[in-house]
Amino acid sequence: MHIRTAEEFPYRVQREDVRIPMGDGVQLYARIWRPVTDEPVPVLLEYLPYRLSDWTAPRDAQRHPWYAGHGYASVRVDVRGHGNSGGLPGDEYDETELADGVAVIEWLAAQPWSSGRVGMFGISWGGFNSLQLAARAPEALKAIVTVCSADDRYDNDVHYMGGSVLAVDMHAWASTMLAFVSRPPDPAQVGDAWRAMWRERLESVDPFIHTWLAHQTRDAYWKHGSVCEDYGAVRAAVLAVGGWHDPYRDTVLRLVEHLDAPVRGLIGPWSHQYPDRGLPPGPAIGFLQETLRWWDHWLKDRDTGVMTEPLLRSWISDSHPPATVYPELEGRWVGDDAWPSPAVTMTPYELPGSGPVPVRSPQHTGVDAGRFFPFGNDSDLPPDQREEDGRSVCFDSAPLDGGTEILGRPRVRLRVTCEVPRGQVVARVCDVAPDGSSTLVTRGVLNLAARHGRDRAVDWEPGATEDVTFELNGIGHAFPPGHRIRLALSSAYWPWIWPQPGSEAGWTLDPGASALELPVRDPSGDASRPAIRFADPEQAEPLGVAYPDSGDQRPERLVVRDVATGEWRLEVDPRYGGTRIYPDGLEFTEDALETYVISENDPLSARTRSDWSIRLRRPGLGWDARVTTRSEITVGATDFVTTNEVVCHDGESELFRRSWERRIPRTAG
Repeated sequence: MHIRTAEEFPYRVQREDVRIPMGDGVQLYARIWRPVTDEPVPVLLEYLPYRLSDWTAPRDAQRHPWYAGHGYASVRVDVRGHGNSGGLPGDEYDETELADGVAVIEWLAAQPWSSGRVGMFGISWGGFNSLQLAARAPEALKAIVTVCSADDRYDNDVHYMGGSVLAVDMHAWASTMLAFVSRPPDPAQVGDAWRAMWRERLESVDPFIHTWLAHQTRDAYWKHGSVCEDYGAVRAAVLAVGGWHDPYRDTVLRLVEHLDAPVRGLIGPWSHQYPDRGLPPGPAIGFLQETLRWWDHWLKDRDTGVMTEPLLRSWISDSHPPATVYPELEGRWVGDDAWPSPAVTMTPYELPGSGPVPVRSPQHTGVDAGRFFPFGNDSDLPPDQREEDGRSVCFDSAPLDGGTEILGRPRVRLRVTCEVPRGQVVARVCDVAPDGSSTLVTRGVLNLAARHGRDRAVDWEPGATEDVTFELNGIGHAFPPGHRIRLALSSAYWPWIWPQPGSEAGWTLDPGASALELPVRDPSGDASRPAIRFADPEQAEPLGVAYPDSGDQRPERLVVRDVATGEWRLEVDPRYGGTRIYPDGLEFTEDALETYVISENDPLSARTRSDWSIRLRRPGLGWDARVTTRSEITVGATDFVTTNEVVCHDGESELFRRSWERRIPRTAG
């Protein structure tokens, strides 16, 4: 779909960089786009650690000037200790970050060009802290747009899934943030103080992985910042947005169900991206125009019709053959005025068979899981699941006589016998075409130690039989006639899930006492509803960043099997950006490689590694700063062992070097 560049706006736009003072004297770096007008205007805030002067600058240029051109002061602020802000970095969403966020909102509301009404928006980290600050309920914050974010930091973030440690993103994101937080301020923005600020930051750094692995159950650490602890604390109006190919989409379903504040939900076919960027899978929508309706309603008291929209607008994908990327998916938009929707019925599908079925998956089951955070790259989504299905125990429906449409979170009820204290259950729902191809629809995980609640770890009594129930991730999907619905069960899912010691023994299923429950949606009422439509994508003029051709690139996702030893290695290039040259002369280069290794019969052979290199250059200033990091995790029966190293250079001189090694007990993970 073509993305239109807006050439004219209702207002001319001016831009300025400012520093916002905090109560302790620290100043946060901010960029403000404002309409040229004598009238006070509402303010929109995006608040992130990802460096507004380089990393998010291309994306910021697409939206902040657009909002300013439509009568808003649109503001991008770097979190304390990041980018060109002062102070020292902290943990994600820590108390200091949130207190600073409240102070920023109050400062923006008090400016002479401000109407005193503030909205907040963001994707991922910025979506998280938008929700969390809404729960702090500062008086000036009237509305938010939270995109690809989570209300539950423990069970719907990058750290844990179903009570199991996420290997694929717990480590990858911790190592990414170690590299990110080690970057220097920009002397073009902070002057000669950059080197002293950089060194002070580096001396304060502690890898996030130490903290995240130290909290393996849902304790007070994870409850902090989890809006699901008290939905009633949110008073601002919430537009919650997600994508079916984003791991956080279940938050949208929970917010429209539980919030007392005004709320609307929107879930499209998208990956972990703003829905107007045109990145796979599409179709993209005019998201800026849609959010402008939201802001105009809540911040300018205009009747834009946003609150007459259905409570939840969802995309139902048509059945599609398996592929690792889809430029656009076929499907349709549907609306539901309540959630749970009266049009959706949880429908049980009994599993065929009555005798015990052993589930003992090889440890490399999961190599075809795809990326935990799809960003729209060519190898992000899961390929044909037939190999994964062959490593799992599968239960298929008969060929469907008619179409079956599902919307919501499937659920499994399983009667399990386990001979070891620890293990996990992985459930996948697949759409199996008449030719045998298997497309992943959705999946879920349960750490058996978390079967009585995510806040505790209860070992399984060896040899005992118990009934366990857990939900899979939400989805909107239409199974066509002639296709089969497949439930695939496995006892391993590497590298998404760290395997438990002894989990090679697997577990045994009683299919006669088990079932798959699907949220079957009756589409008969859709014909009488107004069609759901969106404008085509529109953005402000691109920033003009150049991306030099770096020549041959390594594969995005490479699986290597050593047949003789049974070792499997997955190498992932996350493709965050490569080299780019900014209009102001900044040259920014980054390279990352994630490696995941396991032997097919040994859960304790699992290991991960992440290598990063970042270079920032301003030839005109003679500035050349480099950061390299290495992060590794290995595992034993009782401990995780983490190793991290950061090395930083100012030109050819080594400025900083530090390494860490920690042994962290496996209390639950």
